[in-house]
Amino acid sequence: MNALRTTGAIAAAFALSLAAPLAADDHADTARSVPGLKAPAMSARDLVTMPRLGAPTVARGRYAVYSVTVTDPETLARSRRHYILDLAAEGGEPVEFDLGIEAHSLAFGPDDFLYFLSSEHTDETRETRTRLWRAALEASGNVTGPMMVADIPGTDIAGFKLSPAGNAVALWSEIARDCPAFGCEEAEKGVGSGRLYEGDAGFYRHWDRWIEPGVFNRVFVFGMENGEAVGDPLPLDGEPGEGVTGNTPTMPFGGGEDIAWAPDGSGVWFVVREAGANEPTSTDLDIWWNDLSGSGPTNLTAANEATDTAPAPSPDGRYLAYLAMARPGYESDRLVVQLRDLETGETRALTEDTDLSFGGLTWSADGSYLLATAADTLDVPAYRIDPASGEVTELDLIAGNEAHIANLTPLDGNRLLFTRDSIGVPAELYLSSDMGKARPLTDVVTSRMGELASIETTRFRFEGAQGDTVWGQITRLENQEGPIPAILYVHGGPQGTFNDAWSSRWNPRVLASQGYAVISVDFHGSAGYGQDFMDAINRDWGGKPLVDLQMGLAAALKLDSQIDGSRACAMGASYGGYMMNWIAGNWPDRFDCLVQHDGLFDMRSFYYSTEELWFPRWDFGGSYAEARETYERWNPVNYVENWKTPMLVVTGEKDFRVPYTQGLQSFTALQERGIPSQLLVFPDENHWVLGAANSLQWHETVFAWLDRWLDKDTGAQ
Repeated sequence: MNALRTTGAIAAAFALSLAAPLAADDHADTARSVPGLKAPAMSARDLVTMPRLGAPTVARGRYAVYSVTVTDPETLARSRRHYILDLAAEGGEPVEFDLGIEAHSLAFGPDDFLYFLSSEHTDETRETRTRLWRAALEASGNVTGPMMVADIPGTDIAGFKLSPAGNAVALWSEIARDCPAFGCEEAEKGVGSGRLYEGDAGFYRHWDRWIEPGVFNRVFVFGMENGEAVGDPLPLDGEPGEGVTGNTPTMPFGGGEDIAWAPDGSGVWFVVREAGANEPTSTDLDIWWNDLSGSGPTNLTAANEATDTAPAPSPDGRYLAYLAMARPGYESDRLVVQLRDLETGETRALTEDTDLSFGGLTWSADGSYLLATAADTLDVPAYRIDPASGEVTELDLIAGNEAHIANLTPLDGNRLLFTRDSIGVPAELYLSSDMGKARPLTDVVTSRMGELASIETTRFRFEGAQGDTVWGQITRLENQEGPIPAILYVHGGPQGTFNDAWSSRWNPRVLASQGYAVISVDFHGSAGYGQDFMDAINRDWGGKPLVDLQMGLAAALKLDSQIDGSRACAMGASYGGYMMNWIAGNWPDRFDCLVQHDGLFDMRSFYYSTEELWFPRWDFGGSYAEARETYERWNPVNYVENWKTPMLVVTGEKDFRVPYTQGLQSFTALQERGIPSQLLVFPDENHWVLGAANSLQWHETVFAWLDRWLDKDTGAQ
């Protein structure tokens, strides 16, 4: 077993005048008392109110603009602050600017104006809806404007992408498929409030919302004159009754990365998930092309029935790079970089021989190479990809662990702007010259994190199920002396990872700051260890992963003698929540308590109530009717007679992925058996807890539950 340790101590040598620092308020409301700390422990309120850096946009390769979401520590209301930074001035300080109205989705246009969306209006008497605006921004932070770009009566603009020449703009919103314009008057509804769905229409609900029949995310292209959208828009998906019917951007998480202008403005590539009877069982996303002539769209990837996504044209317009999976129906298949010669139509799988699954695909500013990110053994580094040979080279951008690199923004002069976050610190903005070691540009949260009690994260590996190498991490307060109670942290997916990255929800640092040793294990099925390792969980949900968790916990306790394995709880969400239910019946004597969030309890009822049916069909080898034996083999409900461990159950009523009734069922089982238990239900949350006040309540409830069963003075209650 090998281990590598990194500390969360921050050398805040760069302190820039950015967002107002997080107030050093009273931590006692949510932070557990830990003896011997020389700095305040990070509290749940700290986590919830931590400023959050957004993705940058750059003008002329020199001026970067970014937004920071801030949360009022008292009211928990959230708002955005905006900054401009001169990248040519080394050591320069960001300048805050005010656009006059609430603004989001900031992007520079080719005219150097700053474009953005806002649901507010400079005239407060005007109807509330989201419009597209622009403003002239100076390096000093002086703003001229805002000026209206697009205002569509009765329709909220959900997103936009400007053409390279600035003479057109693509707008998207939820629009009825039979509507030829960017918004039509709603048809009169019949009697009653009921929703009526056809059996062959595809999704009737998805993620956290009920589908409105006939309404989809649709993209329309408008002309632009003097900074205003003009003329009759052209629908990229084709006129009513023609073209393709589906969502662009794709639901529920697609965005601007699903839409790409040709460099010469001659057309638009866009990703579509087609609607229809097969939609809930299909992972077939396709890349379409519309030349804006009015002839309608063309499907470029029809031959592949798996996912094709992230279109990225080369700056000279010769090539289209994109990402593709090979196996239909498998949402976690490897994403391989494809390169299509737009003159010949030839397509090559550039990274077919590299066992990495790529994301964040983009071209260098001069078009000589591609850049992308990919998970690899607890990190998400950036990679350079040669478009001629397909050679993949990992970039060494950070001194120490790369941790989590994201938001790649190539600049001229072989520079790269990006964000980097880790378990220890949320995202900050960095700039690399010649793809070498980067320098930090911002101090959104780093100095503030340095004022809190430091944590240390130890990476370790061990021999897991079937003799395979499995990796894990231990996160705890730096220099904390034992005995330290243990928390086994189980990630969701299941094809996910608890890597070295910041999370505003499942955050090892805030949990460790309460005095616990947080142990995470990237079991068979996790991302970042090759496709075979990820595939190994298929039809084996409660098999190898449980063995890995058992062996990983033992390895962590052996590695760190300060951790008290006799006082331990386990917690997880989604698949991690499933594993809590599975542990309750198949490892019932190990833990003092469990925290089960949105966990699957009964595989049969789950199958018949979830929405993306391709997921269980792949992981269990078919529908429930086709693979009943596999579903029941790994069904937690079949082992309820073994349950004895106290459990906190958390669920959201808007969760349609793992419907909240799964949580109700597990809570009923706990009640029937007289097992100490609690049920926390959020009526306004989905599979995730996103609201600031709800997040604070979640953490306070979880911390109180852990304290109840692990407190060394009171013991189990």
